Amino acid sequence: MSVSTHRTASAPRSVADGESPLLDVTQVPWHELSDSSGSAAAIPFLIAAIASGDPGVARHALERLADRVCEFGFVVGQATAATVPFLWLLARQPQVTCRPQILRLLENIAGARQWQTTAAAYPKLLRHHDHHVRWERTARQAVRAGRDALPGLLADRDPDIARAAADLAAALGR
Repeated sequence: MSVSTHRTASAPRSVADGESPLLDVTQVPWHELSDSSGSAAAIPFLIAAIASGDPGVARHALERLADRVCEFGFVVGQATAATVPFLWLLARQPQVTCRPQILRLLENIAGARQWQTTAAAYPKLLRHHDHHVRWERTARQAVRAGRDALPGLLADRDPDIARAAADLAAALGR
């Protein structure tokens, strides 16, 4: 099943809805998606660990998540676009301890063009059954779709967050 048929295009609910916005993570059929390690079924657990407020746990979970959805810092996969709205949500949550790193991950995803570049040289890749070029394009679109969060992040009192937000805004052409 393609990412575009899942509930990934809309952002998670806002905190104002009175429930944890991360509850929407259960609406994504992660077990049907793949990431760089195979099944993407672990992604909701990593997202929850990032949101935990424990700096060590969050940092480790974000490193593992980044390896799964943006391997080597530039190779995205099928589950990446579904993950992006949750990254934007986490980046806006004050209790999340690794917000600058989340913004850097979003910047890496926004700049991912590994498959597109390869397909330009080898057009047969466009006929590949895994649709890597489409996954990459969808992931970049998902990052752009969340850019409304940037003004608040650019104004954040934490200079590391503001700097990472500025770099992401530049990468998005804002």
